[in-house]
Amino acid sequence: MKSRRSRKFIEWALLGSTWLALPALLLIIIFIFLGALPAFESVGLGALLTGEEWRPTKELYGLLPSVLGTLMVTGIALVIVFPVGLGLALFLTEAAPAWGARLIRRALELLAGIPSVVYGFFGIIVLVPVLRQLFGGSGFSAVTGGVVLAIMVLPTMVTLSEDALRAVPSEYRAGSLALGATHWQTVTRVVLPSAIPGISAGLVLAMGRAIGETMAMIMVVGNITGMPTSLFGPVRTLTGNIAIEMKYATGIHQSTLYAAGVFLLVTIIILNLILNSLFRRREARQ
Repeated sequence: MKSRRSRKFIEWALLGSTWLALPALLLIIIFIFLGALPAFESVGLGALLTGEEWRPTKELYGLLPSVLGTLMVTGIALVIVFPVGLGLALFLTEAAPAWGARLIRRALELLAGIPSVVYGFFGIIVLVPVLRQLFGGSGFSAVTGGVVLAIMVLPTMVTLSEDALRAVPSEYRAGSLALGATHWQTVTRVVLPSAIPGISAGLVLAMGRAIGETMAMIMVVGNITGMPTSLFGPVRTLTGNIAIEMKYATGIHQSTLYAAGVFLLVTIIILNLILNSLFRRREARQ
């Protein structure tokens, strides 16, 4: 009787936490949209999205350069972290010795706990000079930001992918091996396809972390307000734009920064839907 009451209490507590989270999310969305409403009415949604110049002193509020900068940096980070994170998760679950797996997991825990400003310093001190030497320019670029982001979100990708791979029932592996498949064939054709939903969740969470990162990006991407010209040129992200200018923005200028937050939220939602759709189609084909 006592254990049943405890179980019921935990269930109700978890349910209550879920219902509390939904109103909080709704209030945040309403707050951002209300703040952005004057910009939508005064500047216009089309002008904000397609404007190529960001000069608040001249009442030019084009957010397209920041949107492109955000997509470039996030795209580079995902291109790096997906194969590296998935490969590392496969190594931890299928091939790593116990002592090696423990060592790698401790290293990932340390990476997850490092403040973003430290990653920014690492980018300035190490990556910027290397990229400057290899590709010219200042070294502050979308590529620099993408590499820093990839390192930052790697623990998320590896941890969730490893959990998804370990959650595959052992009977799947045993059945595949009993039918004559090799260990590698079992991993690639049975285990990996079965873990795709969990792996996709890891990628989506990593992407959300990458899009929302601010401090490290301010330090390493260059923060120009013009249109990006190349992957190795300086850019500015939406989060960086908000963080840099919100402290002194007023009126329509401030409202356009709220609009940047709306676009950031919509971008995350759209990318989540696209990634989830791609993984579902792949899973259905298999």
